[in-house]
Amino acid sequence: MTDMRSIWRGDLSFGLVNVPVKVYSATESHDRSSHQVDSADGARIRYRRVREGTDTEVEFSKIANAYESESGEQVVLTKEDLATLPVNKSPEISILEFVPIDQVDPIYFDKPYYLEPASKSPKAYVLLAKALETTERLAIANFTLRNRTRLAALRVIDGVMTLQTLLWPDEVRVPDFDFLNADVEIRDQELDMASSLIETMASDFDPSQFEDTYQVELGKLIEARADGGQAFSETEEEAPDDDSEVADLLAALRASVKSRGREVEDEKPPAKKAAKKAPAKKAAKKKSA
Repeated sequence: MTDMRSIWRGDLSFGLVNVPVKVYSATESHDRSSHQVDSADGARIRYRRVREGTDTEVEFSKIANAYESESGEQVVLTKEDLATLPVNKSPEISILEFVPIDQVDPIYFDKPYYLEPASKSPKAYVLLAKALETTERLAIANFTLRNRTRLAALRVIDGVMTLQTLLWPDEVRVPDFDFLNADVEIRDQELDMASSLIETMASDFDPSQFEDTYQVELGKLIEARADGGQAFSETEEEAPDDDSEVADLLAALRASVKSRGREVEDEKPPAKKAAKKAPAKKAAKKKSA
């Protein structure tokens, strides 16, 4: 981890066991940095903090935060006011409980952090990591980072204990859509064909197989403009093909499955019709359907 810098150091505690750890941010942005300029001549755009209705600039140290009370009244809190909050400032990641992995929906996952053993012997760290993997459970913990108490899930990724902050329950919105109460009829054929399409596209997830094409194309555009050229030729938007819109959902699913290289068989015809010899051309057409 020579190119990584720890942002926090503390103890991972469960029961009477304390495991000293260093905390590292597990993610980083690969977006290109930029700044705003005037499109006319490239002059840098600067922002100033000014009082509303005036041109008087306010120093950052004198800026406070205004909140709205339950009665709708504006309440101004300074940095000194916020510092009086009775927040637990102990450098400890306290494990509260261990829960089955499948009980924590990924929608609650927020920012991940790697934990590195900070003691001379990593035995306690490795023991807890292996115990988590063996029991197939997550540790639910709380800790304080930047003066805010956070809830987190402790899990093991490639042998490294990873602390992933969790959203609080009231931060996850409940979906309220009309279709959830609608009586949607799904035919067995449609469900079977959709399942078949999923099977034809089934694979093991390998994130290295994907790339951020926007950043790749953005890089090409930047380099082309730096050389005074143009990266992409202008292409006319193709007119929509009427035949591409398939009205029948089952037909669209059949076509999708076939395009994935799997033959789709029609329902077996009645015995009498099956015995009747059909012209070769029509038989081939029926099979391809």
